[in-house]
Amino acid sequence: MQLPTPENLKKRRNELGLTQSDLAKRAGVSQPLIARIESGDVDPRLSTVRKILDAFEEAEKEQQIIIKDLMHSPVLHVSPEDSVEEVVNLMHIHGFSQIPVLDRGIPVGSISEDMIVKLMSESKKKSISQLKISGIMGESFPTVSPRISISVVSHILEGNPAVLVVEKGAVVGVVTKHDVMKLLQGQ
Repeated sequence: MQLPTPENLKKRRNELGLTQSDLAKRAGVSQPLIARIESGDVDPRLSTVRKILDAFEEAEKEQQIIIKDLMHSPVLHVSPEDSVEEVVNLMHIHGFSQIPVLDRGIPVGSISEDMIVKLMSESKKKSISQLKISGIMGESFPTVSPRISISVVSHILEGNPAVLVVEKGAVVGVVTKHDVMKLLQGQ
């Protein structure tokens, strides 16, 4: 087996779309070490090269999983005209903590248990049960193409509870943090 050259390592890192910091984090080494290895300033230990190659392999696996293979379809959603009571019942039946709000198939917002609980703490139960979702919904979930990699979606999910999958202007699926975490069970 021939060891990769510094140029080979840099080329592969770039092909995978990883920054030096990303690679360092995945390999469990420092970013300055990655920079020094790539520039040829230092000869890494074999164990360090193995960590880097393992990190490349893991990144390749992630890129092979596209969101279309992970998404749930059809997408359970509510309308802006639905009442809080209807949404709570739907969440309870299906065990969801958040649901996208679609208006004629177009994402216009989202509603979550947290939003409803907060509203309940500020109001009386009776007064909010018939409120329309349009008056309390939050921002819509981000949207992605069905062919995007799981690694990109994972980054989006760091700041969002769910991602909607849109193809030709239509919502065709949804992916949540829970869905991505379930991938770890397959390893």
